[in-house]
Formats: sequence, structure tokens, C-alpha cells
Amino acid sequence: MINIISKLPNVTTTIFSVMSALAKEHQAINLSQGFPDFDCDEKLKELVFKEMKKGNNQYAPMPGLLALRETLSHKIENAHQSYYHPETEITITAGGTQAIFTAITAILRPNDEVIIFEPAYDAYAPVVRLLGGLVKAYEMVPPTYEIDWSTVKKLVSANTKMIIINSPHNPTGRILQDNDIKELINITRNTDIMIVSDEVYEHLIYNGKKHLSLAAYPELKERTFITASFGKLFHTTGWKIGYCCAPEALMKEFRKVHQFQVFSVNTPMQHAIHTYMQKPDVYLGLTQFYQEKRDYFRKLLSETKLTLLPCEGSYFQMVSYEKISFDKDTDMAMKLLKEYQVATIPASPFYSKSTDYKTLRLCFAKKQETLEKAVHNLIKI
Repeated sequence: MINIISKLPNVTTTIFSVMSALAKEHQAINLSQGFPDFDCDEKLKELVFKEMKKGNNQYAPMPGLLALRETLSHKIENAHQSYYHPETEITITAGGTQAIFTAITAILRPNDEVIIFEPAYDAYAPVVRLLGGLVKAYEMVPPTYEIDWSTVKKLVSANTKMIIINSPHNPTGRILQDNDIKELINITRNTDIMIVSDEVYEHLIYNGKKHLSLAAYPELKERTFITASFGKLFHTTGWKIGYCCAPEALMKEFRKVHQFQVFSVNTPMQHAIHTYMQKPDVYLGLTQFYQEKRDYFRKLLSETKLTLLPCEGSYFQMVSYEKISFDKDTDMAMKLLKEYQVATIPASPFYSKSTDYKTLRLCFAKKQETLEKAVHNLIKI
């Protein structure tokens, strides 16, 4: 028997995969994993097929199709008045998670410390630990998940190398406010601290509020990798295409890693996305599209015994069940799945210490009838 010493001994299959598999096994309505149950635009699929027929089926350039990077540069400049050079400061990646992994890998060395805000997307901490880094977690608390920046400052040390930001936030739906930006600038000023800003839900932001991208703030932009996803943008999570933007010096290091991870990304899809994005309405309309889903879902859920928490962005709705049960959130999620045929995600796996605030995450990127069927079952609780 070969003796294998795991680099991630405490990591198991992600809660997303577990709950989706159980949803299929128990024929439950899947509001757990964050993907739509509706298809992408037929025009986008036709564009991909057209590009394949044209013969665009070989390697794309390592940083991505230049035309697509130019389109992204214009998009970001129009949205945030911030310019990224398409040749040297934008790279197309195999999804948002790869962009995050590559950015962290390009910077982190053993024993470097990384501050993350929990509950956090479950890829952050394992990547840091895989690279020999140390996670310093700040726990956000429901229902508002506000950040006490005086406490965050106490987490900063001489070994702090990176801060990972996510807005709109998965799983809480929280968005960065002006004060958060000011405090982040103050904390990182005159330091070598880098930032990874996970902005995959940038167009899913509600109630007339604005997405505060770190690209828009020069003091933060100079130290930040912005990561994003076409999967979230165009309902194509299975295509696994995203991108990263960063100042040239940072992007140079990013590409050193990227070229040996995936080298290049799906060629016909890059061509198709470039063409599709020439009409900005295809992504600018996402805010209204998802706000209508959010509002409808919240209205339906208000008829249940679950307590709705705020949702300012993303396509996730957090709920509390503390008025219903004292069960652990993992047990409650299993109960809803097996007894009420609705799959959700317990929030405790998003915390390093598995902190249990009796909350669950539900995804509302679903057809109207899917949401109606799910709530019809949840009303019975």
C-alpha cells in the first residue's frame, strides 16, 4: 500500500456536489447548487455552432481571443471608468474559479496570511492552504452580515499578503458599501497586500444600487485581481469561461501560472461571446431579470415559516429557520430534502469553524414554476 500524505486532509466533496447528488437521488427540487434550470439564449448557441463550422476549433491565444479582451476592456471602462489594456491586463480563463485559483497561486508563498470574509465561497480557503498559506477568517453574522473593520484591522499582520473580497457576496447576497471601500483603502494603503476581488455576480444587484467594483478605485486597482464569469453573465455555467483583469505587473505573474494550468480556453465559445457582447443589452438587462425573480421568490417565501434575510445582490436568498427548529443546519437541509423534496445549502460549510447560525442558502436562478413548486413544499413545514 502506497502511503499518501494529503495536502488537503480535511477537504471532502463540496457541499454543492453532495446536495445536488442527493437532490437527484431523492427527486427533490434543486435550489442548492448555483446554476439556472433554464437555457441560455438560442442566439448565443447558434453563434458557437457557427464558429465551430467556420473552423475555429484549435488553440486560442494563451491570454484569450484579443477581440474578446478588447470588448471586455470597453465594457469595464464604460461601467467603471477604469481602463485595462486588452493586450497586457486581461486574460480569459476556464471559469471564475480558475481565475481565483491562478491569482492566489501567482502571489502566495508558504506561511503568507490571507484574510477572507466568512461565510465564504468554499474554494478560497482550500486554495490558500494548498499553497501553504494561512487563512485568517473574519466571521460575518446574520442577518445583515455587516463588517466591523476595526476587527478586520486586528487580523492584519506583517505576514498578511492578500485579502479576498466577494461582492455581490455568495452566499449572503451582501454588497460592498462606500464605507467598506474606504476602510479597505485605509487598511491596504502603504502595504504590499494584494486583493482578489471576486465579482462574478456584478450585474446581479438590486433596488437601484450600484456595483462598487474595486477596478473603479485607483488605490485598490493597483493591487487587485478582478475575477469574473461569463457563466453567471449568460446562464452558461457549464461552459466554464471567465476572465481576470489586473494591472500589467500583476497580470504578468498571473499569466506565468495560467499558461501551465490551462494554457488557453475554449476557442469557438470565445468568438461567439465576443460577437454576442456587441449588444450590451444582453448583460445590462440581467439586473431587472433577476430582480423580478428575487422579488417573486421572496413574496412566495413570505408565506412560509422561514425568515427572509436581506438580499442585495447575487442569485441566492438566505433564510433563517431558528423560529422553526433548533436542528443543526446540515440536519435541517437533509430534512427539507428528504421530507419536503427541496434541496438547499446549509451555511455552516461556508465557515472554517463550521459555525451554525441556523441559516440556509436557496438559489432563485430558476424557472417560475420551479420556484412555485419548491415553495409549495416549503409551506408545509
